[in-house]
Amino acid sequence: MNILKKLYGNFESRDEVVKFLVLGLTFFFIIGVYWALRPLKDGLFQSIVGAKYQPYAKLISMLAVFPIVMFYSKLVDWFEKNKVFYILIGFYCVTAAAFCVAFMHPTIGLENTVESPSRIIGWLWYVWVESFGSLIVALFWAYIADITKPESAKRGYPIVGMGGQLGNIVGPLVLTNLGRLYFNGHNGPVVGIIAVLIFMIGFMIWLFPKVVSPSQRQKQEMAGGDKEPGFFEGLILLVKTPYLLSIFFIITFYEAIVAVFDFLFKMLVAETYTSSADRVAILGQYAWMVGVVAFLSMLFGINNIQRKLGMTASLLTLPLLVAAAILSTKFYGGLGFLFWVMVIAKAINYALNQPTMKQLYIPTSDDAKYKSQAWIEMFGSRASKGGGSVFNALRDKYIKAAGLMAGSASFMSLFVLCGLGGVALWIPVAIFAAKKYNKAVETNTNIC
Repeated sequence: MNILKKLYGNFESRDEVVKFLVLGLTFFFIIGVYWALRPLKDGLFQSIVGAKYQPYAKLISMLAVFPIVMFYSKLVDWFEKNKVFYILIGFYCVTAAAFCVAFMHPTIGLENTVESPSRIIGWLWYVWVESFGSLIVALFWAYIADITKPESAKRGYPIVGMGGQLGNIVGPLVLTNLGRLYFNGHNGPVVGIIAVLIFMIGFMIWLFPKVVSPSQRQKQEMAGGDKEPGFFEGLILLVKTPYLLSIFFIITFYEAIVAVFDFLFKMLVAETYTSSADRVAILGQYAWMVGVVAFLSMLFGINNIQRKLGMTASLLTLPLLVAAAILSTKFYGGLGFLFWVMVIAKAINYALNQPTMKQLYIPTSDDAKYKSQAWIEMFGSRASKGGGSVFNALRDKYIKAAGLMAGSASFMSLFVLCGLGGVALWIPVAIFAAKKYNKAVETNTNIC
């Protein structure tokens, strides 16, 4: 308790600590699974379909957002939030098992080493992993925001985030090496193990109300913002509310810029390593290194930026770091450099920016927390990655038109210009969101 007080502030009671420790353990499983899936997503897609088709896979995942979020919105209307968890976890558990069987098949699975865009299993796998990260993570944070006060969130969200970063370390560190070390380079059985771990997420959701005090699970009511739920309520509310749009654009700016870094990094991985197991291993190393840096950042109190300096300082930290990374990329573009750019950009996002961003949903209605957040997380993230992928697709045109060296240099100059322009727009939007949040918390009112 004393260590937690020094790092995160004075907790109201032991029950409050238990609440966030249990939520942190739950998030450990969620992020552990997701960050194990991410290297597998890219490594298996590259080996089944081909690395150069990755930008198109991101565009397809963006188009898949609409039916997925519509279905999710109806689930939120029809069922209690914990039952929505059970339904989604059940779906992802069963489908993970199905992918395991498919990948073990000698013709459609990983034993077939011919890369081809006609192999549908690779495209389905990519969209499936993308949807898991967006839906389960969004639902988890929406549920927490529904039962947490703003002051309690400042203390407890970093603990939850730290649990996630431990999962970020353990998940890819252990799971992405299993195929290479124990299954003769075959990652099909690893997907089967992940199906079991997805089941554990559902178990933790079931366990939460049994071990956490009812006083720590009460819905937090704030004045204003009550609306009747509707099928498109989350999307309509997002479009009509400047505050929610500001959250949308903060995510969009970050994801679009990082999508370019991500593409350049993974293209170099695909060019450097030829086998599926080796690609998954290096991407797994990147994944757990993100977790290590994020965990150490949280352990040494990076959350104090938000707790002591305020929401504005916290939201401005990441765009300033991204701007520095963009400028540096103009001069250094090798695999090692991009590896660490991606590690630091992702780690600071997970350690500081995401816990801060999730607090922005606290002074909002249920429709904003559950439905608008789903649209923001799914469509905002996918659309920005899709936009970044369109930009990435131009790289081949630049290289073909001007030659390898001149085309690559021209592409990087364009990226620096567009990236810094995005950061210039990102900063005032972040300041606006922070001001609206601070005012709502001070007056104990819902923004929307």
